Amino acid sequence: MKLRLVFPALLAVLAALLVAGCGGGSGESSDSTDPASIAPSNTPLFIELTIRPEGEAKANIEGLAQKIAGVSDVGGLIVSQLEESATEEGEEFDFEKEVEPWLGKRAGYIYPNYEDGDFSGFAFAAQVTDVGAAEDFVQNRIKTAKEEVKNGSYEGVEFEVSEDGDTVGVVEDLIVLAEDEEIFKEVVSASNGESLAEQSSYTDAVANVPSDSAADVYVDIGGLIQESGNEIDSETQLFLDAVGIEPKQATAVASLIPGSDQLEIDLSTDVSGENPPSGDASEMLGSLPKSSVGALASPEFGKRFSEGIDQLDEKGIPGKVPPHALKKALKQEGIDLESIASSIGDVGLFVSGNSKRSLGGALVLDAENDQQAKNTVSNLGLFLRASGTPGVTAISGEAIGFSVRSSELGSQPIVVVAKGSRIAIGYGRVPALAALQENGETLSESPAYKEGVSALGGTPISGFVDGPSALNLASALIPSGDEGFREAKKYLAKIDYLALGSEASGNLTVAKLIVGVGK
Repeated sequence: MKLRLVFPALLAVLAALLVAGCGGGSGESSDSTDPASIAPSNTPLFIELTIRPEGEAKANIEGLAQKIAGVSDVGGLIVSQLEESATEEGEEFDFEKEVEPWLGKRAGYIYPNYEDGDFSGFAFAAQVTDVGAAEDFVQNRIKTAKEEVKNGSYEGVEFEVSEDGDTVGVVEDLIVLAEDEEIFKEVVSASNGESLAEQSSYTDAVANVPSDSAADVYVDIGGLIQESGNEIDSETQLFLDAVGIEPKQATAVASLIPGSDQLEIDLSTDVSGENPPSGDASEMLGSLPKSSVGALASPEFGKRFSEGIDQLDEKGIPGKVPPHALKKALKQEGIDLESIASSIGDVGLFVSGNSKRSLGGALVLDAENDQQAKNTVSNLGLFLRASGTPGVTAISGEAIGFSVRSSELGSQPIVVVAKGSRIAIGYGRVPALAALQENGETLSESPAYKEGVSALGGTPISGFVDGPSALNLASALIPSGDEGFREAKKYLAKIDYLALGSEASGNLTVAKLIVGVGK
């Protein structure tokens, strides 16, 4: 029997995001040891989850599993699979008798090392309610192991190592399985010294984790960059500076919250520095065509675009444009970026269609007023003609502008039109004009969209995907012989919608994704 089967519950980790669900937030009070307290202080990736849900959380998880996969007892299914796995190894295993009496509620997945663009090694730690019983379980299983197991001790902690290097032992009141002996020793050292739980970067990041979170994923973005050699190429750094992203000191936390008919994923990060983007573009999003398969909206885009252009102009583009020359050079070509940026408010983007032939979409911009919208489109048209761009054709009528047709663009032209104070840049004439229709049906009239807005609560909606429409489009675009998609399709068919919301909270950007599941 392989040593990693000494603690068969560990094999359920990959499924834990489905099983978890009872108050698993990092701020939950508990008499048991916090798994983060044995993670090395510089751990770049740490996942904390609940492995024994109760009450409403358990009911929500089982309800979602029933709706999505037709499974009424997720926990029972996983336990039976664990027991079958042990039997296949030639050992009998009874989870209810051997593990359940001492297994605690919370567990953690620790990834302490990041090298060459990948995580190397892991440790898994689960709370135990009876240390003696957990240690007895390990020893009893080792006695029947069909491989050579060596004993070890480090800083007063006993452990066992398999032929493959898998290492298991009890650290404080956590049973720990590490991929190798070295990582196990790192965990023991952290428990006796500085750990992740004592780092302000971690405690600040998880301070606002929802109390009903089932699983929390902490990522030290700055730590990953440092472990990668602190390397960000100059062009990438220039782009990050332009959009106000400061990754070298940033962290992020994602939390999974199961509901009775939805799955919620909350994300908070300080990657945008001290002034994260704010604003509410829900009015723009709701005004996009009801036929949209998916749509996004961004508030105050012109303001952020202007700030980004100022950053680029100040620093220049290495090897291409010297500092303080970008805006001047563009003005000489007839493009006044400052004027364009100052006239733009919220921005929206949508995709429509149910096949490759009908696929289309448009970028929609709110201008300061009708005249600004017309001037912006006219100036862009004049510039393209002056530069000798082929295939430019004027468009007149209620919406004025131009189209650009080229074989490189595919079967549809790029259409740029203005009507009222709005500008639409569309792939295809139909979606571009649909974005400007004042009397057409909009997303705000869609029942699924309304559900998404309601599920987000006070968080302004900034993105929406219609589940059935997206699945229809994917079915048309993905080859019928793709087995992975065919297998996933029966589960994707249960999704009614995806609703995304975001806002600023102090120095954090807070986002919320709701996955609405079919009733």
